[in-house]
Amino acid sequence: MIPRYSRKELTKIWSDENKFKIWLDIEILACEAQCKLGNIPEKSLKTIQKKAKFNVKQILNIEETVKHDVIAFLTNVGSYVGLDSRFIHMGMTSSDVLDTALSVQMKQAGEIILKDLIELKKILFRKAVKYKYLTAIGRTHGIHAEPITFGLKFALWYDETQRNIERLILAINNISVGQISGAVGTYEHLSPFIEKYVCDKLGLKTTKISTQILQRDRHSEYMTTLAIIASCIEKYATEIRHLQRTEVLEVEESFSKGQKGSSAMPHKKNPITSEQVSGLARVLRGNALASMENIALWHERDISHSSVERIIVPDSTILMDYILNKFTSLVDNLVVYEDNIKRNLNLTNGLIFSQKVLLKLIEKKMRREDAYRIVQNIAMKCWKEKVSFYNLIKKDKDAMKYLSIKELNHIFGSDVLKKKVDFIYNRVGIK
Repeated sequence: MIPRYSRKELTKIWSDENKFKIWLDIEILACEAQCKLGNIPEKSLKTIQKKAKFNVKQILNIEETVKHDVIAFLTNVGSYVGLDSRFIHMGMTSSDVLDTALSVQMKQAGEIILKDLIELKKILFRKAVKYKYLTAIGRTHGIHAEPITFGLKFALWYDETQRNIERLILAINNISVGQISGAVGTYEHLSPFIEKYVCDKLGLKTTKISTQILQRDRHSEYMTTLAIIASCIEKYATEIRHLQRTEVLEVEESFSKGQKGSSAMPHKKNPITSEQVSGLARVLRGNALASMENIALWHERDISHSSVERIIVPDSTILMDYILNKFTSLVDNLVVYEDNIKRNLNLTNGLIFSQKVLLKLIEKKMRREDAYRIVQNIAMKCWKEKVSFYNLIKKDKDAMKYLSIKELNHIFGSDVLKKKVDFIYNRVGIK
């Protein structure tokens, strides 16, 4: 069973409630660290720990006046804590809270997407095993080339998905950092101990150096990783779209009872999910570009990145989860028409074995130029007259001077292909 789209879980991560909760955790943890350093009385810390809370609606109302989200938050929290609230945010700047909290949220969202990728990988593994030896036509430039097996398509996607898992793990690791270093990152009014204490408690690493912010190459790496994943999904979806064309019809997206494909044409069964994820991949690539634009900021900080990130980071993680769930379900329920795969394999009357004939003639010491000319001439006749390439080779005196019937039969067989497929699968790790 494919897990349903995790919109609720991700929406919760990006909710004001969760964001302010993380902000409050950071502020309380910073107070704990300050207390350990002797900068806050223990009694005041206990008051902060007991009374500190927030009200989302009140924060947003305060922000309408002060035009500053962190000040609005601190004002609201302070109204619950009282006089001891003077110790909250001591020596800190807004970005200490904002950037550290954003890292927590991106880590949380990334871990959901990672689970999605692992689920897709499992489905691709099963499909690769199921169709491992189903011989199909391979295409280059959209034109029939040589035989492959249908399972190799899934094996390729499986291997690529594993790389995407590795990329995402690295991106999550590189965004899982926090900073509490003060106004321009010099710890002028803070001890580095506070930063480490807070980050350890939140499951983050501390950045080696910051200005007033975490540097945006981290965020861009994360966003471009999502864009790469989406682009890979688009590639798979494009393949499915081509294979579902009426003239090909090797696969088809599942069509549920009661589903309709066209308002005008009752017969239509369209690859709508493949087209949908192909289109949505463009949104993620656009967001990734915006994240790269955020890397260049003025001096120790400006806020030109902030408004962008409030849109692109939540939207991209939610969209990535949606794409992965939709596509995983598509693959799991994909209809494969094996008879059509066989029909298409034989569509060119054996022309797909031309290279094997060429190489065999060369192996038998025919000059390459001569061998190519002979095989190409026969191939063009086969193509024009729609007759058997095997029979034309068999009747060609120049070719059969070098070939036996047994060798010819071997050339047009598939046993060698299956052995090569075993090699590829073992290397990919599908056994």
